Amino acid sequence: MIATIKKLYNKSLFQPTWFGLFFNPFYIIRRGLFRGISRLSGRLHGRLLDFGCGSKPYRFLFDVTEYIGTDVEVSGHDHLNEDIDVYYDGKTLPFPDASFDSIFSSEVFEHVFNLSEILDELHRVLKPGGHMLVTVPFVWDEHEIPYDFARYTSFGIRHILTEKGFTVQEDIKTTNYVATLCQMWAAYVYQHILPKNKVLRIALTPLFITPITVCGLIFSALLPRNMNFFHNNVLVVQKPHNG
Repeated sequence: MIATIKKLYNKSLFQPTWFGLFFNPFYIIRRGLFRGISRLSGRLHGRLLDFGCGSKPYRFLFDVTEYIGTDVEVSGHDHLNEDIDVYYDGKTLPFPDASFDSIFSSEVFEHVFNLSEILDELHRVLKPGGHMLVTVPFVWDEHEIPYDFARYTSFGIRHILTEKGFTVQEDIKTTNYVATLCQMWAAYVYQHILPKNKVLRIALTPLFITPITVCGLIFSALLPRNMNFFHNNVLVVQKPHNG
């Protein structure tokens, strides 16, 4: 029974399940990310590199022939219960040129101080004509401290990727103004008002967090829609065939 509940809880941390609506304090942001990744995942195929893979929570969304995850060994969290195939040194990816048909990287670029160098590496290991799906935050608090270095507007991330030789094919903002405000309030209550004991916080989430989440979902659908204040950018870019 406990194992089943734990499995449901871990699943709900990244997927917008009914269980997550009651027990995931970050339901709104994770729901937006999941929907954005799901919508664009069909662009990736063949041999895929998951850059900054962690536990590979979105692996099942991709229909690919091979799925390889890489990550740095020293980061703002331990790698317990993660699924990393290959560690890299933070500078050079240990793969030959044009090794992958596709690349996926979710919520990683903000933790990369030398992003310009890493984008050169990602461009190098991606085959010409290959696609990369990226998610990066715009509104979120500092996390994995001290390895949190940047936030990106939709214009900023498009400029950075274009400057590095990628062509932006599609981009999505995952939440609107009202949903973002409600998620930040829910995150504040969960992180700074509820008891620090993890079990107690989870137990109190349906009482104190879920009402905020539900209000965010309802009011974001009813009130005038504005996308200038949002949680995440989700983009698909392509390396040109002659790149």
